[in-house]
Amino acid sequence: EPFVADEYIERLAWRTPGGGSRGGEAFDPKRLLEEFVNHIQELQVMDERIQRKVEKLEQQCQKEAKEFAKKVQELQKSNQVAFQHFQELDEHISYVATKVCHLGDQLEGVNTPRQRAVEAQKLMKYFNEFLDGELKSDVFTNSEKIKEAADIIQKLHLIAQELPFDSLMGFCSSPHSSAGKYHDLECQLIQEFTNAQRRGEISRMREVAAVLLHFKGYSHCVDVYIKQCQEGAFLRNDVFEDAAILCQRVNKQVGEVFSNPETVLAKLIQNIFEVKLQSYVKDQLEEYRKSDAEQYLKNLYDLYTRTTNLSSKLMEFNLGTDKQTFLSKLIKSIFISYLENYIEVEIGYLKTRSAMILQRYYDSKNHQKRSIGTGGIQDLKERIRQRTNLPLGPSIDTHGETFLSQEVVVNLLQETKQAFERCHRLSDPSDLPKNAFRIFSMLVEFLCTEHIDYALETGLAGIPSSDSRSANLYFLDVVHQANTIFHLFDKQFNDHLMPLISSSPKLSECLQKKKDIIEQMEVKLDMGIDTLNCMIGQMKHILAAEQKKTDFKPEDENNVLIQYTNACVKVCSYVRKQVEKIRHSMDGKNVDTVLMELGVRFHRLIYEHLQQYSYSCMGGMLAICDVAEYRKCAKDFKIPLVLQLFDTLHALCNLLVVAPDNLKQVCSGEQLANLDKNILHSFVQLRADYRSARLARHFS
Repeated sequence: EPFVADEYIERLAWRTPGGGSRGGEAFDPKRLLEEFVNHIQELQVMDERIQRKVEKLEQQCQKEAKEFAKKVQELQKSNQVAFQHFQELDEHISYVATKVCHLGDQLEGVNTPRQRAVEAQKLMKYFNEFLDGELKSDVFTNSEKIKEAADIIQKLHLIAQELPFDSLMGFCSSPHSSAGKYHDLECQLIQEFTNAQRRGEISRMREVAAVLLHFKGYSHCVDVYIKQCQEGAFLRNDVFEDAAILCQRVNKQVGEVFSNPETVLAKLIQNIFEVKLQSYVKDQLEEYRKSDAEQYLKNLYDLYTRTTNLSSKLMEFNLGTDKQTFLSKLIKSIFISYLENYIEVEIGYLKTRSAMILQRYYDSKNHQKRSIGTGGIQDLKERIRQRTNLPLGPSIDTHGETFLSQEVVVNLLQETKQAFERCHRLSDPSDLPKNAFRIFSMLVEFLCTEHIDYALETGLAGIPSSDSRSANLYFLDVVHQANTIFHLFDKQFNDHLMPLISSSPKLSECLQKKKDIIEQMEVKLDMGIDTLNCMIGQMKHILAAEQKKTDFKPEDENNVLIQYTNACVKVCSYVRKQVEKIRHSMDGKNVDTVLMELGVRFHRLIYEHLQQYSYSCMGGMLAICDVAEYRKCAKDFKIPLVLQLFDTLHALCNLLVVAPDNLKQVCSGEQLANLDKNILHSFVQLRADYRSARLARHFS
């Protein structure tokens, strides 16, 4: 433990008798001093002894350090000597190695010609056997040495190719010529490869393939391998899945058998595409090509999609440098005859199918589609009839039918959606925008023109004139359905057409075509605003039938029990229904625009209607009650202008009941101060007591 002087002194005093209790009775300072002096002497003796020991150890350490330094110097000298010896040995080894290499080169220079001579002698011997017509060598008669025989025959065949023509003819005419043996041996090797493949002996297949690599029949060996690989591989109905499984299995094996596995696998894939897939595609398409366009297009899309999916799976394998181009060419070779005229078949089918869907719908309604005048005299007559009350011929009665069908629209959009999908998959990238535009044009023709536009035209022709007593306002139903349908049309435009044309010049063309369609429909919807004339006509009819002169000038002023007139009740009920119908049929700003127009016309009708009667005091009160009810009805419009108009009308009606002395005060009120004085005067004149001198004097 670390030495602490205070603790050491305390322990020493505690051990000394008479030194442990300072100031106590047993405390003996002399004895404690004596103990301290003795202990100091002992410590001094101990210090001298330890110092001598330290000096001795230092001397010993210095001596050993000198001996060690001397030993290290001796070792360094020995190491230098050993290093010199190693350098000398290395130089000697290099010299010997140079001699050995030179000797090896000399031996090789002698041995190589000797080996070639031996090989040549053996080949000459075998050549003589072929010339004599007797093959005696064991290498030709022993079937187990077919590999050695193949090597010899290959070399003899190359030699034979270099012989003069006359010698070559004599050599080839012998019964056992090398050419015949070459062919026989090649056949034996291919047969041996075939047998090994059937037995599943990969190592034997690899050996035979390596031998055949130098023969002309190597490609035939590959063909045999490809043919046998496909035996029993296409037993299910899904030829594409079978092909993928086969290629995956062969990909694992081909590297163990052939030295060029990517070439063999590519040849297998080419064989599958050009034989199996092409035959399968032809069987599936030719059957429907001329008889059933719908099934033909479905099959073409399905087969092309599955073929490209198979191609994507095959991209995982090593097929050489440019496998993408290789597989694309294979797909093109199968489908080129079908893709060249694909869009013509698509457009023809789409046109026929769309026309059939529409005709089937109109037949179900027992409706013969008629030609609606959209120009010239017929259009002029229709516009004049709608803008005026002139009887230029009866309107068309649609019997409440809008001639718009959600089912028809869904069917047309579904057919077009499938056409866009097929177009995206089957069209050449350079032709894709153009083909997509043609499909879009078909959709516009049959959905927008032949269906929606026809329904709008029919609805316009069915709008009754303003003086008609018919309450047929089915055009609003047409507007509602047309609006819903166009939202679906717009969704398909954005979801399915835009991705196909977004980066091409056809985008602006499609957007312009869509804009023209919208503008054309808006024009017809604007023409349909004359439905409001019919609504106002119905209100006029209700007021004419229900409003009586005695309503506002009762015979018994003190016995009026009603809060508002029956005409007012029926008109308000009718208006609320029409407002609700307009809100249901339209959306966006169109709702406010139409309701504002209807509200202004409604106000004008009530204003002019009130101008037709004379009012007693109680009748004036009843008129105020009617206008208050009309004002409640106007609140449903949620149009500030309409509510303001009825507020002003309500204030005007107060002139019918106010005391003569207060007329000027009422006329200068907030709501009436800005009105023309003639308007105020016209309302005051409606009072039954207007002709009294007092009233005339007060108002003047």
